[in-house]
Amino acid sequence: MSLVDLIMPKLGESIMEATILKWHKKPGDKVAMDETVLDIATDKVDSEVPSTDEGTIAEILYNENDVVPIGKVIARIDTNGEYSENMTYRESAAPQPQHEEADVVEEVPYQPEEKRSMNNGGAGIRFYSPLVLNIAASEGISMSELENIEGTGQDGRVSKKDIMSYLENRKNAPHQKSQQTHQAEQQVNETPATISRSDYSPTVYTGNVEIIEMDRMRKMIAKHMIDSQNTSAHVTSFTECDVTNLVLWREKVKKDFEKREGEKITFTPLFLEAIVKCIKKYPLINSSVDGDKIIIKKDINIGMATAMPNGNLIVPVIKNSDQLNLTGLTKQVNGLANAARNNKLKPDDTAGGTFTLTNVGTFGSIMGTPIINQPQVAILAVGAIKKRPVVIETEQGDSIAIRYMMYLSLSYDHRIIDGAYGSTFLNAIGKELENFDGKRGF
Repeated sequence: MSLVDLIMPKLGESIMEATILKWHKKPGDKVAMDETVLDIATDKVDSEVPSTDEGTIAEILYNENDVVPIGKVIARIDTNGEYSENMTYRESAAPQPQHEEADVVEEVPYQPEEKRSMNNGGAGIRFYSPLVLNIAASEGISMSELENIEGTGQDGRVSKKDIMSYLENRKNAPHQKSQQTHQAEQQVNETPATISRSDYSPTVYTGNVEIIEMDRMRKMIAKHMIDSQNTSAHVTSFTECDVTNLVLWREKVKKDFEKREGEKITFTPLFLEAIVKCIKKYPLINSSVDGDKIIIKKDINIGMATAMPNGNLIVPVIKNSDQLNLTGLTKQVNGLANAARNNKLKPDDTAGGTFTLTNVGTFGSIMGTPIINQPQVAILAVGAIKKRPVVIETEQGDSIAIRYMMYLSLSYDHRIIDGAYGSTFLNAIGKELENFDGKRGF
């Protein structure tokens, strides 16, 4: 029997692990080349993992909801076709050695001394998966409470099913204090300076409320936003620009453009075109920070925040935006936006971004203060385009005219982008849009 390892694939820059959502195959099932074996999820996008060979699933090494580091073997495929019903294929509930699971646990936000505790028998170390620890943190379950939950997993480990069952029982008896909660309260009384309220007392909601559980994507977005605020020194600068020439040009050419290119032209590729030109003049905007080093990216890969069907936002990336003309940018924008709306984005579609554009005007906002998409150092928000009376300066004197106006806001990392540099870059984009050539072709 010849076995081939199925590896958790690399899913983009800065992504170190993925969660297994669903196995489509089980041990003994036939699988074809490129056939989907399982679904996985990262903090950016859900994806399918195809088979790298044709054969029979010989072994599954991780369960659904397990968090697996990139590069780990997740299954093995028998490529010789020697499988028969008399052969025994193994599905491992938690085959990875304890030191491997400990490596994964290090990724979760608990303090190191809280990540592991003695098991109930006191004979060794009790490990908790990142999924269990994250659920405990979000539900306000203290470590002392977690230690007293009976585990049904290998070596008595607490599984997702165990902790969810515990939460369900606690929810069904809100007025009865569990032994664990009582113990936590005793600890608070003894050491009030070191244990927060969320560690021992469940939140009590008063009044007429509706409680909605965050879905997995929303939880990851929330974590990503908080991590960004904790990483970068956010500063936001604002400017406004007259985009009358741009609006009138698009209105004039959009029918001919769609007829010739088979694509509808929106404002987004026009904004991207201006951003690319200005990044070339101010390359520090297209960088990231690594400790005390500034990494200036030579590739200009612009992400665009896009709404998904469930209301969440995702940021697909237009690779090498500086190498595309307006038609190429339009096709990329439309293709990625359609993929996002239909949940068809691939992991690579959201990887490698060096700068981000978000259009808050799509939702009616005239301006916004966007949060930087790590590890980038800047993000541009464009507001709604509105007709307003403005003063026009001419050689014959000033006059008031109705113009199409738009606010731009740039959030940038003040650790390396000073106010002068960030504001100059922002104003350069504004001038690029104001000076749009209304007589150009496409």
